[in-house]
Amino acid sequence: MATRVYIVDDSALMRQTLTHLLRGDAEFEVVGSAPNPLLAAPAIAKCRPDVLLLDIEMPGMDGLTFLRQQMEREPIPTVICSTLTTEGSRMALDALAAGAVAVVAKPRLGLKQFLEDSRRELCQTLRSAACATARRAPRPVATAVTAIKAAANPLASVLAMNRPVLIGSSTGGTQAVEAILMALPADAPGIAVVQHMPEKFTAMYAERLDRACAMQVREARNGDRLERGLVLIAPGGRHLQLRKAGGQYFAVVLDGPPVNRHKPSVDVLFRSAVDCAGKDALALILTGMGDDGARGMAALRERGARTLAQDEASCVVFGMPKEAIARGGVDAVLPLKEMAAAILAFDRR
Repeated sequence: MATRVYIVDDSALMRQTLTHLLRGDAEFEVVGSAPNPLLAAPAIAKCRPDVLLLDIEMPGMDGLTFLRQQMEREPIPTVICSTLTTEGSRMALDALAAGAVAVVAKPRLGLKQFLEDSRRELCQTLRSAACATARRAPRPVATAVTAIKAAANPLASVLAMNRPVLIGSSTGGTQAVEAILMALPADAPGIAVVQHMPEKFTAMYAERLDRACAMQVREARNGDRLERGLVLIAPGGRHLQLRKAGGQYFAVVLDGPPVNRHKPSVDVLFRSAVDCAGKDALALILTGMGDDGARGMAALRERGARTLAQDEASCVVFGMPKEAIARGGVDAVLPLKEMAAAILAFDRR
C-alpha cells in the first residue's frame, strides 16, 4: 500500500514541484496539498495522511505553530521541507524539537539534475518518516551537575583519562542526542556524533546544543582534539573520522562518496575507531532508518569496545539499532533515558 503524503506549502510552484518529485513512484501517493495550515487542518483531519510534508515559513500561521498544534491533536510523522537560510534552519531545528521526524532542504527550481537528486533524498526521508512513531518530543531535563560549562584548562584535559564516546543516529536522533547530552556533566568524556542531517543544518544544531548543555558542543573541524567536556558534531555533507596521536584523539573531517547512502556516515566514524581506540571506545547507536553503523559497531565490539543500542520502545524508528543487534554488534540494549548513566559508568570503568 502506498504511503499517503499531504503537502503544506504557500508556494504553488513548490507544491507542484514536490508533487512532481513524488509522481511516478508507486510507493507514494500525494493525497492533497494546501497553501497554508488553516486550509490544511480540516483536510488532514479528513484524509488522515501517513506523512505530512510541511513548509515552515508561511503567512497566516507558520509551520512550527501548526506542527505543535497537530502533535497535540493527533501526532502525524512530519517531514520539514525548509530553505537553507539561517532563519529557515533555526525554525527547522525548532520543529525537530517539537516532534518532526526529519528535515530536508527545499529543492531549488529549474535544475533538472538537482531535482533528481532531491527526489532521491525526499523519497528516502519519506520512507523513514512512514516507519516512524510520531510523538510529541519530551522536554529534555538537565541534571543538577550540568549547570556550569567546563572551565578551559588545556593541561588538565590532556592529562585526564579520555575514553572516546561515539554516537550514531538518524531519524528522531536530534531529540535523542539532545536528551543524552543534557543529562551529562561538563567534564564528561569527549563525544563524537554523527547525526544524519543536511549540510548547513549541523552547525546550527551544534550551536543549539551548546546553549542547552553543560558540555561544550561544536561542529567538528579537521584537527580538533576530542577532549573531555567537548562534543564534536559531524558536519553535514562531510564524513567524520577519529585518529590517535600522542595518546590523544583528533577529528578528521573529509569529503568522499556517501556510505550507506549517507554523508556523514555512522559506519565511517565507527570503523575509524576500530584501530585507533578499540577497547577504549564506547559506541551508541540510536534511533534511525536503515543499517548505517551496524557493520562498524560489530567491528568495534569484536575489537573489545563497549557497544549499546537504543531500545525499540524509546526509538522513533528502530531500524539502525535493530540492524546492529541482528549483526551481533551490541553488548546491551537500553532505553534512551539510561544512556547518559551508561556513558558515565563506562567512564568510571
